[in-house]
Amino acid sequence: MVHEARADRASGGEPAAPEPAAPQRTAGQRSARLPRDERRAQLLAAAQEVFVANGYHGAAMDEIAETAHVSKPVLYQHFPSKRELYLALLDSHLASLTDLMLGALSSTDDNDERVQAVMRAYYRFIASDDQAHRLVFESDLINDPDVSSRLETFNKTFADAVARVIAEDTKLPHLEAQLLGRGLAGMAQVSARYWLETDGNLDLDVASDLIYRLAWRGISRFPKES
Repeated sequence: MVHEARADRASGGEPAAPEPAAPQRTAGQRSARLPRDERRAQLLAAAQEVFVANGYHGAAMDEIAETAHVSKPVLYQHFPSKRELYLALLDSHLASLTDLMLGALSSTDDNDERVQAVMRAYYRFIASDDQAHRLVFESDLINDPDVSSRLETFNKTFADAVARVIAEDTKLPHLEAQLLGRGLAGMAQVSARYWLETDGNLDLDVASDLIYRLAWRGISRFPKES
């Protein structure tokens, strides 16, 4: 009480001890309660960091929870197993990449510009988040049936979209157009993975432009039919 503390000082007694300051939360302590979507995003980001650093088999839910600054029960409330957590990450990245590729493909009716847009979009995707690319295409779980089927769905969706454009423009048979679509999709993936290994020594726009020019010189040999 205020008047009691004053009375202590007036009588020569010891003053009342001040209230202790609120403790500061350190990095290792648990994070505050978040809305479900924000918490899920936080857990996925932490899981990606651990999966990319240690591989799927080397990653532990304990480490993912610690990286996210949450308890294991909180982690398991959102993702009942490490496998479900990994597949959720994979689905998220493949959905983003699919939207990006299809958006680039439909961004123009000029096929020269279309090939350039697709290559540039793919390179910019991996440049903005190379961890996502490594998790999707370089995982030690890549031969797992659930993982490989998801990757095949992405590859087929992308290649089929390219093939439809080729077939409409050139009147090539469906299977031939699909083969060309797969070839263009594979060119983007393989070259972009190598570009990652150059560690920034090759400019992003220079790299994507080189592959665009290579792809366009090939695909333009199949002229449009009116």
